[in-house]
Amino acid sequence: MTGTAIDRNEQHPGYWPSAWPVECGGNRRQKAGAGGLHAAQGTAEVTTSKNRLWNVMAIERDPGQWYVGGTLAAFSGPPPHGWVQRIDPTSLESLAQSPKLPCGEHVWCGAILAHANGSIHSVNGSYIHRLHPQDLSVLAERRLPADRAHNGVLALSDGTLITKDLRLEGQGGTTITRLHPDTLEIVEKPLVLPEGSMGRIAADIVDGREYVYVPGIEHLFRLSLDSSTLVLDDWKAHYRDEGGPWGLAWDACVSDGSVWLMDCGDVESVRMIHNTLPNGRWDEAPGASISWRRPAPWPGAQRLIRVSIDDPTNFEVIEPFGVPGGGIIAPPVHVPEQSMAIAWDSVNGGLAGVSTAGPLEVAWQLDVRPSMQPVVFPETGELAINDFTDAGSDDVIIVDITTGELIDRVETGSRIANGMFLSAGGDRDLWYCTTTVLARIVWR
Repeated sequence: MTGTAIDRNEQHPGYWPSAWPVECGGNRRQKAGAGGLHAAQGTAEVTTSKNRLWNVMAIERDPGQWYVGGTLAAFSGPPPHGWVQRIDPTSLESLAQSPKLPCGEHVWCGAILAHANGSIHSVNGSYIHRLHPQDLSVLAERRLPADRAHNGVLALSDGTLITKDLRLEGQGGTTITRLHPDTLEIVEKPLVLPEGSMGRIAADIVDGREYVYVPGIEHLFRLSLDSSTLVLDDWKAHYRDEGGPWGLAWDACVSDGSVWLMDCGDVESVRMIHNTLPNGRWDEAPGASISWRRPAPWPGAQRLIRVSIDDPTNFEVIEPFGVPGGGIIAPPVHVPEQSMAIAWDSVNGGLAGVSTAGPLEVAWQLDVRPSMQPVVFPETGELAINDFTDAGSDDVIIVDITTGELIDRVETGSRIANGMFLSAGGDRDLWYCTTTVLARIVWR
């Protein structure tokens, strides 16, 4: 099994025909936008909405029809809930608003997607909802079998939905749940992995067979869709030792015959949120202790890991920065067109381009502090990511993927950085999501 069978630009059958119907633009989490920003030839115009919500991600259904989903950063006080809005892409005003969506009182960033059946699906906390695409009324609701926060939902090629709960070391095995997209009925007995899992799932189709990749506590696991049933197959990569000098992996990126991930992700704030039940809820607000800027709880440097799809024992590890106590709150991206993987260290600071044409080798470094899910534009060789500055401004920066040259810097108006998602708008524009702020940046 080499490479991938579905081209970047081929429509996945589980989604509404859109360039960005789901987080990261697709199940492989390659975060690749069509065209480019051409930032060096334009001037950025920013529209900012300080809506005081935890904005997680923006997705597109029909052309120009954008949705933003998220939760409330209600770590104490009145119960939290999930929400979805249909957004005017010019003014960022809400055109439609879902009801308050139950989340089992868990506070965590969920996910939304535009399904092939026309609906918008939302996972938040321990609930999943199917929403009408126009008025966002609830068409179906399901409480998930695992009473913990869930951190992602994808559509498989048969249209079924797949989601998982989030568990750290010592919290038991993660539950994988597969649901019917119309009724939200659970279509088969939930699958419990032998380990917990923190990172979101990724999926790919190779030679007509669908695979799902799940980062665990010690291993990267693979599930396969076998005769309409999800099974845990023998493929697994041992990327760390429990209790070792590195933290857990976030999401994987499937690209160019390999699975890419960064570890050192369960920083102190993540541990705090998921070591309390309901997740992220306290009698008194945690204040600054919930910050991802606290020192990492391990001595290891931030690592980038490449695992061969053909042979999970064939993997390569690089420490792009070599600084002890590395830490992140978002996963890497690999860009095969430029033979470059992008890695960073949020805790210590630093952004790196790692050449992947041969053995992994650092090609360039930039003194910035990213924290969120980036977007890449392979056609123009542009990387869009955030930089949380020493002055406390969360800027979006545009970087040349090949050279590391800083092309542009744009102030978003946000003073809060987290690990949320950038989305490619398709018209030289980006959507930016963080706690309390939603922004859209257009280059003219």
